[in-house]
Amino acid sequence: MPSYTEQLALKGLLPELPHHIRDGIQYEVVMGSIAYGVSNDNSDMDVYGFSIPPKEVIFPSLRGEILGFDDYEIQFSQFQKHHIKDAAALGGKGRVYDMTIYSIVKYFRLLMENNPNIIDSLYVPDSCVLYSTPIADRIRENRKMFLHKGCWATFKGYAYGQMHKIRTKKPEGKRKPIVEQFGYDVKFAYHVVRLLNEVEQLLVEETLDLTKNSEQLKSIRRGEWSLEKLEEYFARKEADLESFYLKSKLPDLPRVDAIRDLLMKCLEQQFGSLGNLVNQDGKAHVTLGKIQDILRDYEA
Repeated sequence: MPSYTEQLALKGLLPELPHHIRDGIQYEVVMGSIAYGVSNDNSDMDVYGFSIPPKEVIFPSLRGEILGFDDYEIQFSQFQKHHIKDAAALGGKGRVYDMTIYSIVKYFRLLMENNPNIIDSLYVPDSCVLYSTPIADRIRENRKMFLHKGCWATFKGYAYGQMHKIRTKKPEGKRKPIVEQFGYDVKFAYHVVRLLNEVEQLLVEETLDLTKNSEQLKSIRRGEWSLEKLEEYFARKEADLESFYLKSKLPDLPRVDAIRDLLMKCLEQQFGSLGNLVNQDGKAHVTLGKIQDILRDYEA
């Protein structure tokens, strides 16, 4: 079965999508309100995923290009397109898609940084997985490897961003009627609560169930929370999470070597051995070499 991205491309809805991205799709999931269990019939379909481009895109030296000298002819970190309208979807009712496809390299980098959207993409319910190859299955099975206490800073930062929008952003477009009806933007509000709930799960339970608090989030989207209640919840959670952070058994920092090793195994699963292209010993080997150089300089 072709990937969702390829299906949209075959319908002519993604004419600008390069073949090297489309042909390398490994993982696609439904994100947004559908993944969080708060969607309605008018919800757009947010699709996230990652692709493994050809070997020479990941390793430009294979094209004869010299780092720092040549301008790379082919680059790919992510492909993004919003408001893709498929009039034939849902039996002719139509559907709007937002697509974001990452290079596997950037995807791993964002996972290692505990980017909330990308962490969420590995923890969506099975029903939200649209397409998954054995490589993607491997990553999903090892998703706990990416978690560390830095999630507190990243998730909190995103929650602060949503609160700032509630307090300062002038409502426009589809947002304006929401603010006029409820007095503030309830969509931003449910994301604030969602992010705080999610990081609590990560710090305490070391896992993530995106639909765990769906009834609470739906209540917020219905306008059943006042802005004052939201502000109180935000302040209380901020204090609680500080304590959870200090008690969390997650590692303080990303497990860089383990994550890099998983990335290499995924690339070799796709391409075969890469021993002649990448130093498999990682940073430890490089650091040892630097120490040996310092000792030689000292002895000289």
